[in-house]
Amino acid sequence: MTVSLATQLPASVTTISLQQRTIYLVGTAHVSQQSVDDVRRTVEAVQPDTICVELCPARYQSLSDPEAWRRMDIYRVIRQGKAAFLLMQLVLQAMYRRIGDRIGVQPGAEMLAAIDLAQSQGAHLVLADRDVQTTLKRVWGGMGWWTKMRFFGHLVLSIFNDEEVDVAAVEGLKEVDALTAAMAELAEGFPAIKVRLVDERDRYLAEKIRQAPGERIVAVVGAGHVPGIMASIGSPQDLAPLEEVPPPAPWNRALAWAIPLLLVALVAFGFFRGGTAVTGEAVLIWFGVHGLLSALGAALAWGHPLAVLAALVASPFTSLNPMIAAGWVAGLVQAWVHKPTVADLESLPVSILTVRGFWTNPVSRILLVVVFANLGSSLGTFISGGWIFAKVLA
Repeated sequence: MTVSLATQLPASVTTISLQQRTIYLVGTAHVSQQSVDDVRRTVEAVQPDTICVELCPARYQSLSDPEAWRRMDIYRVIRQGKAAFLLMQLVLQAMYRRIGDRIGVQPGAEMLAAIDLAQSQGAHLVLADRDVQTTLKRVWGGMGWWTKMRFFGHLVLSIFNDEEVDVAAVEGLKEVDALTAAMAELAEGFPAIKVRLVDERDRYLAEKIRQAPGERIVAVVGAGHVPGIMASIGSPQDLAPLEEVPPPAPWNRALAWAIPLLLVALVAFGFFRGGTAVTGEAVLIWFGVHGLLSALGAALAWGHPLAVLAALVASPFTSLNPMIAAGWVAGLVQAWVHKPTVADLESLPVSILTVRGFWTNPVSRILLVVVFANLGSSLGTFISGGWIFAKVLA
């Protein structure tokens, strides 16, 4: 494999000669008018047989059908336990939309330009990225409980980040040194996330591009993926392991059932050691701490009083059953009290651009109620469990 820069093409293009084929990697910033222009200029100059884009079918559908939000079933999202995943997607989308609005470029505009060019020029279109749900599940499954809390906190804090972003800053994202520094920072703070979110997708994108038909191939990818793709595209990659969704770790399931069993054992031990007074106090601690913290989480999400009450009542019981979560109960009550309208779903992509909109849109508020009530309940398990343990053995 030989690699060289095509001087007649934009500086964002890296040319790779591979097995009598030529691949043109267009590194983009995702929210950049210059990236859109680079894609158009490259396709017009190359006249490719195939255009690959850094999209999976779900993200392609989302970009090409902006009204897809109106068909979302929020009840199904809650029942299937996908509220946290959807909330993560919304936060990440809000970050891109906020930047795009300030510089007048739609997020993913360069991908849409590549798709339009493929259709107008009769080029074969390849959706080269891994399914976004698979990526999120692999990221989530690869993190421990504490890392999940830190990462989610990082995402929530990003909602409040209203820092001004200019065109020069966005274009700077495509500079190699800036990207290297950003990847190094991500690897240092969340190494497991960087592996699954960036490194694995580099290999996946490389293999999809390598398999693309034709002699001249233009691949439109985020600039941060270009080095990883160049490192992997010279040899075949096995995609099957990269598409697997990791099952819950056996010790996680064991721990989920061990906690309620341990609580019952502690309460029984307390009864034999101190009688009904100790048992009653332990039960009161469990119900009080769990209920209050879960209710507090729902309240912080501006949940309806009935949703807060549902979290208060449900948390002590759902924490004893790993098959159901307090946040699901509170979220379903919130959705029942304030059922999202079609207008709410349509306005969701715009609402999430501001802190107030994130908390006031009925759809995103439901997701916040689910996640915050669950966080409160999880915290309640550790606090009340430790308290009861100390009380019984005192």
